[in-house]
Amino acid sequence: MAWGPDRWRFYRLVAREAARAIRAAAASLTASPDILARMRVTGLVIAPQDLRTSDATFADDIYAGLFVFAGRSLAASGGSPFDYAPPSPEWADELYGFGWLRHLRAADTALARANARAFVADFIAGRGDPALARQTPVAARRLISFLCQSPLVLEGADHAFYQSFLKAIARNAQQLERDLRRGVPPQWRLNAAVALCYAGLCCDGIQPILRRATRVLSRELDRQILTDGGHRSRDPRFAMELLLDLLPLRQSYLSRSVEPPVALLGAIDRMLPLLRLLRHPDASLSHFNGMGATDADHLATLLIYDGALAQPLMHAPNSGYERLEGARIVIVADVGASPPLPYSVNAGAGCLAFEMSSGPQRIVVNCGLPASGPDLRLLARSTPAHSTASVAQASSCRFLTRSGWWGERQVADWLIRRRGAVVLSGPTAVAAERAEDADRVVLAARHDGFAPDFGIIHERRWELVATAARVEGRDAFLRQGKAGSRARRRAQDVAIRFHLHPGIAVRGVPEGLELTSALGEIWQFRADNAEIALEESVYFSGLTGPRRTDQIALHLTVSEDVEVRWSFTRLASAPLRGVSPA
Repeated sequence: MAWGPDRWRFYRLVAREAARAIRAAAASLTASPDILARMRVTGLVIAPQDLRTSDATFADDIYAGLFVFAGRSLAASGGSPFDYAPPSPEWADELYGFGWLRHLRAADTALARANARAFVADFIAGRGDPALARQTPVAARRLISFLCQSPLVLEGADHAFYQSFLKAIARNAQQLERDLRRGVPPQWRLNAAVALCYAGLCCDGIQPILRRATRVLSRELDRQILTDGGHRSRDPRFAMELLLDLLPLRQSYLSRSVEPPVALLGAIDRMLPLLRLLRHPDASLSHFNGMGATDADHLATLLIYDGALAQPLMHAPNSGYERLEGARIVIVADVGASPPLPYSVNAGAGCLAFEMSSGPQRIVVNCGLPASGPDLRLLARSTPAHSTASVAQASSCRFLTRSGWWGERQVADWLIRRRGAVVLSGPTAVAAERAEDADRVVLAARHDGFAPDFGIIHERRWELVATAARVEGRDAFLRQGKAGSRARRRAQDVAIRFHLHPGIAVRGVPEGLELTSALGEIWQFRADNAEIALEESVYFSGLTGPRRTDQIALHLTVSEDVEVRWSFTRLASAPLRGVSPA
């Protein structure tokens, strides 16, 4: 970790987290008794609908002892999955969140119900790692899952198990209520508030918690959901998962004849159109700021609830996303600054990156976030993993990492365990403007993410010409004077990357590169004022895991102001002739 602003941001973060830990410890010693501690869950009134789709074949895997979560698998060999070391932290989050109970419910067999009850009993009995189960978002997901899947778990259960299940729900809610009082990161506060609202609506005996939880939910939704419907984290996955919980929550309020809070209704109405902006014609979301593989069924379910079915949102200035569309071509671009530090745990250094589709075929992509693996996930968040420009192989954001001298590495490791690999600094001066007429759309943007270290401002311009089925681009690199460090004064190597979807085959032609899609379309890529190279890449967002793919890289050296022009032009569609997609 180099001396400079990032180091001081690191120390400020250390001070804030240490103060938060001290306040939490003090609260545990001096706090008045919990609201829930004076109450008992005496019964379940309703079981909310789970909008997440389910797969009955998962029950067969469970019966065989195979647990596949977050792209990793564990063979329990007839034992309980809670008795094994998790293959990854993300795998553990899914196991202890119990969202997978919905797959057993879909099987609708006595064996699946017995299995579900046995695994819940294992957890209630204390098997597993309490530290893994206690994380606020995991506990919130588990509480919602227990409530939604209570018909599965309780059918055929005896009275003793029923009472144990109610006590587990009460303990879970009690923990989340304490977390809200002691202070947790903002996204965790929102998770906890949603789960406690579910509990207050579904359970007899703890109704007073609903009033407090509803107040917290309203406050957090007003703070975290932006005017254009984006979440402050700029994370499409978080927004999609949140909506999958908010929609049944709205219905649960109505089922109990309780007026849903205005903030909840407004958040749902604003968030759905933004998902349409980020959605490509292949029914998946753009890979920005934490988005990996899209559960297409989940997205389709959500968009059924969107009343504005005719036209997606094109312009989201608060969230920092833009959509260009014409001639069956869709471009989604990231033209936003880094999210605030507390919200940046999954944020990518992809300012001015874009993705492009033609019909249902993705052409230009970002690598996307893999389901598991801290090191791979950090790599996928770097600038070179996005379809934008990087300077000296560096990222436009600086992430919290285990670097520096020995003491700093220990402290950074403690912070990462508490907060994750947040963004310490990134582009701040990000500007964008767009113009459009009958046959073309123009978007221009710039950012200063490389200015502190290299003295370079990056500008990018996209022009979608519908009548010609062509995307014309321009990348400009502007030097910020001669003052500053030696690194800022010297010439810098710059690479402009266009990661290609694995379904695109590419070969060199005299005019540049020829791209062929699995659907038979042929595209031509050209560039001026830079060396074109075809290099290997990886697509982390495949439904079956990472896949090898290609990237177009334009290499140049920037010693003074320079401009590179490039274009993608769709030629007449033609059948494939001996070309196999990558």
